Amino acid sequence: MNTAVRTVPALGDVGLGWRSEIAGVIADLRPGFCEVIAESIPIRRRTARPDPALTELVARGVPVIPHGVALSLGGAEPVQAARVRRLAACAEALDAPLVSEHIAFVRAGGIEAGHLLPVPRTREALDALARNIARTRAELAVPLAVENVASFLEWPESDLTESEFLTELVERCGVLLVLDVANVYANARNRGRDPHRELARLPVEQVAYSHVAGGHAGDDFYHDTHTARTPREVLDLVTALRERVDVPFMLERDGRYPPAVELFDELDQIAEAAGVQPITMRAREVWT
Repeated sequence: MNTAVRTVPALGDVGLGWRSEIAGVIADLRPGFCEVIAESIPIRRRTARPDPALTELVARGVPVIPHGVALSLGGAEPVQAARVRRLAACAEALDAPLVSEHIAFVRAGGIEAGHLLPVPRTREALDALARNIARTRAELAVPLAVENVASFLEWPESDLTESEFLTELVERCGVLLVLDVANVYANARNRGRDPHRELARLPVEQVAYSHVAGGHAGDDFYHDTHTARTPREVLDLVTALRERVDVPFMLERDGRYPPAVELFDELDQIAEAAGVQPITMRAREVWT
């Protein structure tokens, strides 16, 4: 295992994406951390007003990370100041150890895509990302981590591999990563590549945490839906990543929420794959 010193905020071993639909289930656990979609938190007079269930988690010592989906860091246009202020307000209200966003763009020329679109892996795209990351970090009081996305298309003009692109981005910007192993699996499968070889090429020293999720396999495409149980292939990537670096993992679920017992079982499977204590056992021991 990599024992190098990592300059990332400390989180628990296994976390869970906070959604209002499963807020009661999360309250019965002691997750290592939670992540909440920043745009789901109401803002009034530039002050974030999180759900009381979220502030209760924070009061009980659970780190909660605002996760943005609308900054459009990878867009050619500058990030919008109001959206950066929203992210900063969410971090302040939740006493967050860091915030996260995506290596993607969601708008161009005033048109909203409604989806996280992958950026071309070019020097020009790196320049645009670097500028927007710098603008965003200048307004944040906590570190920023950026996430690799599942790509539904491959830009023909890309001249860097994904590992080269992410490595240069980290080195150039000094930014943290949210390494989504489910997205690594989806991209590798859809491109006819070995996901373990793809993972082995990625920079892991500055990974703040890793996303884990399930998807749906169609006739010719794997969709990263976050609405199904984490497949064994993704759990194997959890193990492979943990063998390289001591990184926390977080389950994403965005629909078709299972009964609590099934969700607990999935979290424990992730913990087992990572070689850490089951989250439900920790909840019984600590959550009072």
